[in-house]
Amino acid sequence: MQVLQAGPHQLISLDLDTELVAKVARQSGFVCNVTENKRGLVLDLTVEEREAPLLLFDAAEPANVGWFSRCQFYVDGSTGNVLQTPISVANQRDRSGRPHPQSIRLQIAKELPTGFYLPGRQPVSEQLLYSVLANLLSALVDGGVAVCGGSIVQPLTRRTEKPGSKN
Repeated sequence: MQVLQAGPHQLISLDLDTELVAKVARQSGFVCNVTENKRGLVLDLTVEEREAPLLLFDAAEPANVGWFSRCQFYVDGSTGNVLQTPISVANQRDRSGRPHPQSIRLQIAKELPTGFYLPGRQPVSEQLLYSVLANLLSALVDGGVAVCGGSIVQPLTRRTEKPGSKN
């Protein structure tokens, strides 16, 4: 981890190990393809031996109230950002353009503002970020991750169509 000066702004630059990120994903049951760019890591994740979709659900659906109250991670559906983390989520799509229920794309930012804190007001470090990633991946498989509002990220479980007239 380094602190960079970019004009009047200071940034934290994380030195993430792509092999360790892939290992965390494999331990959570995902097949992972990691691509590194200047500002982040992109993870294409798939759970191959799972018939049920990943637990990315619509927080606004009344049937999910109990699930929503227990989940640890929330995704802003308008931006894809996982709240209080440097991770963003995107759907992977099949050939017909529908979200693939067993696949997801994550992007981990490597450059963060110096005032950025992880949940619990913890300062950012590579070790804590690996732990947050492992918890997020575990939640996608076992616990549930809520999508709040927006239309950029679509839920993979339960009802995904808009409520309205069925006639």
